[in-house]
Amino acid sequence: MSQNDMNNDIERVLYSEKDIAEAAARIGQALANDYAGRTPILLSVLKGAVLWTVDVMRHMQYAEVEFIDVSSYHGGVASSGEIDLITDLKADIVGRDIIILEDIVDTGRSLKFMLDLLKERGAASVKVASLLDKKEGRVVEATVDYVGFDVPNAFVVGYGLDYKELYRNLPYVGILKREVYAPEHKDILANDLG
Repeated sequence: MSQNDMNNDIERVLYSEKDIAEAAARIGQALANDYAGRTPILLSVLKGAVLWTVDVMRHMQYAEVEFIDVSSYHGGVASSGEIDLITDLKADIVGRDIIILEDIVDTGRSLKFMLDLLKERGAASVKVASLLDKKEGRVVEATVDYVGFDVPNAFVVGYGLDYKELYRNLPYVGILKREVYAPEHKDILANDLG
């Protein structure tokens, strides 16, 4: 599938490449100020937050990077509610400041799982910097300390966010057309549109 085909699958762009770059600069500078004189560990949540992590850390002076992969979606469009730890971080985090970099916080289940895990392992502090915060999707309490954008309750892709591993490469965040992820409703959707 070409990027042009992917662009055609987008209902509308929510946040442009420029919007995202400005959010990364804003949050990166806030983190640089808040962690001045310290070397926090940036914990990038695979795979979706990799681009966000890189763009945010360009605005920081000192930081180490670690990766973690947790999944609750298992390839679908809605959280299954079960959290699996796919890839664990390697560093000893006892007494360290951790900043979780997320692409999107939706139900809050994955974030709560990671927060509990990091606290149990002795992190001195844990903060969250997410590109997107979908507060309408919350089913457990989870706080995002640094927010790029509050996102509406829609299925979004691009800039690291995927649907079946596609669309991550789009330079913007957009709403995926429903007929792409719910093709069985294509006729109904077409009738609804007009």
